[in-house]
Amino acid sequence: MKIRIGILGYGNLGKGVESAVAQNPDMELAAVFTRRDPGSVQVRTQGVRVLSADALKEMKDQIDVLVICGGSATDLPVQTPEYAALYNVVDSFDTHARIPEHFAKVDAAAKAAGRIGIISCGWDPGMFSLNRLYANCILPEGTDYTFWGKGVSQGHSDAVRRIEGVKDARQYTIPVPEALEAVRSGKNPELTTRQKHTRECFVVAKEGADLARIENEIKTMPNYFADYDTTVHFITEEEMKRDHSGLPHGGCVIRTGVTGPEKEHKHVIEYSLKLDSNPEFTGSVIAACARAAYRMNQEGMSGCKTMFDIAPAYLSPKSAEELRAHLL
Repeated sequence: MKIRIGILGYGNLGKGVESAVAQNPDMELAAVFTRRDPGSVQVRTQGVRVLSADALKEMKDQIDVLVICGGSATDLPVQTPEYAALYNVVDSFDTHARIPEHFAKVDAAAKAAGRIGIISCGWDPGMFSLNRLYANCILPEGTDYTFWGKGVSQGHSDAVRRIEGVKDARQYTIPVPEALEAVRSGKNPELTTRQKHTRECFVVAKEGADLARIENEIKTMPNYFADYDTTVHFITEEEMKRDHSGLPHGGCVIRTGVTGPEKEHKHVIEYSLKLDSNPEFTGSVIAACARAAYRMNQEGMSGCKTMFDIAPAYLSPKSAEELRAHLL
């Protein structure tokens, strides 16, 4: 019996989850749900129905895990608790500061319904979080560093697109090579926000727009660019399509630490990702977490969980015997 997956929201992430489900033989895509007109949404998987989000109220017996692919700003804080009352759910909530609040709401809904809700699945939060945790456990005396990029930040790109006079934009987050090298060499530097990353923007401006004003608005935007050295390039629509149509990303988590009676031995733990497609990789992490949600609920667990709470074996389609024989 395959795990029946439902997808709510068919943007970049929803398509990434769809691709991941197709690569996991123990799963099948049961339906895609949308707040748009279902007739306007064409999915890649043959034979899969596209339904209105309103239909979720009557689909409990046909879906084992619902993957919620909305945005963290306004969608997930409402949708995940709402649907955790009906389904096992998985989301990719990534507003780090609000995770405790989101967890509490999903936990209450999922416990009351006897369901599992796994939140903040992806690579950061998600895989990076796990690796920060493992490294902290192993090297209790040490320092954490996280570098993102080089890659497209979808949130920052969207912030630039909202500026008056901007037709399209892509923003790349780029680690500062000297900072990265200082950390990897075990120098244990204290780094400011500006010293760790730079930001590079490629902007297609509307005809007649004030380029100097747009550049100034970008560079002084609080919470997004003001704390970083930012470079702005104005390009044509053709150049945007040719050179910046993908969604690559990546980064690394590094912990440096010391051991020994005199703290004489230095160690560096590093986990890194180089991703051709941010949404497809995130969708792949989510698919593994959907498997875990299903299994944990089958064993009688309920409530909200994060990747810290999932035993690694629950993520894998392999049996415990296979895991011990081939991966241990």
